[in-house]
Parts: sequence; C-alpha cells; structure tokens
Amino acid sequence: MTIIGCTLLAAAVFILDLLIKNHIEKTRVEGEAKPAFGGLLVMRRYRNRGAFLNLGEKKQKFMTIVSLLLTLSLTVVFLTTFTCRGRKTLKWGLALLLGGAYSNTYDRLVRKYVVDYVSFSVKHKKFAGIVFNISDFCIMIGALLMVLGQKP
Repeated sequence: MTIIGCTLLAAAVFILDLLIKNHIEKTRVEGEAKPAFGGLLVMRRYRNRGAFLNLGEKKQKFMTIVSLLLTLSLTVVFLTTFTCRGRKTLKWGLALLLGGAYSNTYDRLVRKYVVDYVSFSVKHKKFAGIVFNISDFCIMIGALLMVLGQKP
C-alpha cells in the first residue's frame, strides 16, 4: 500500500467520524438512547472529557497534551514505515490508528471533549454504559493490525 492510499484511509476515518459526531451533536440530547441496527446497537450522545472509559476526566488539559503528543509521534512512525518495503498490515494498522487518533485529538482541541455515540445493547449495565465512536474502533483495530504486522 502506498503512502497516498494509507493517508486517504486515515483521512476517510477522520472525515467519516467528524461528520457523524457533528450530526450527533446537532440531533441528539445528552443521554438520550435510540436503538439502531435492529436493537444490536444504541445510539446516544456522550461527551467524554477524559480518555477511554473516562480515565483522566478531571485532568482534561493533561489528556489533551498526551493525546496530541501521541498523535504526533504516531505521525512520525507512520511516515517512517514507508521507508520499509512490504509490511502492508502494519501500514494499514497505522493508517486506521492515525485516522482515529486525529479525530479524537481534534475533538479534544476544538470541542474540549470527545463525542462518543454508540454502545452495544447488552444486559450488563456496566458494559451497556460504555459509549464509543468510530475512531475508537479504528484505534483498536489499527493497534491489533500493527501488532500482527510486526515481523518476528
């Protein structure tokens, strides 16, 4: 995969998530839950002021700085991987991870919180209360692909 293809993938993740977040911000009331996809998912608006599972919620500025530094570091790693031949899985993973990181970092810098909007419809209340966005899924999938893309 070329640097252009990977960059387009990262940009697509960023743009798609940004469009959905803007829609959710305009159309949903905080905490209002609406079933989707036959009840498998629940759409809601949640303003996450911390990181994953609200970690660091009371240290927003610190979380923003950490997010920005990690995103910039990932950008450098992303660019340096293109000096290596092959390693497509690693490059795909970095592209997904970077698109998600840019989206969530953008939210932290511009909105001062990350817009999360989807959760799974499960019976266990603790799990039902976890709210994600597409960027979060791309970060998780991207990290997994990066690990799988490492040469032993």
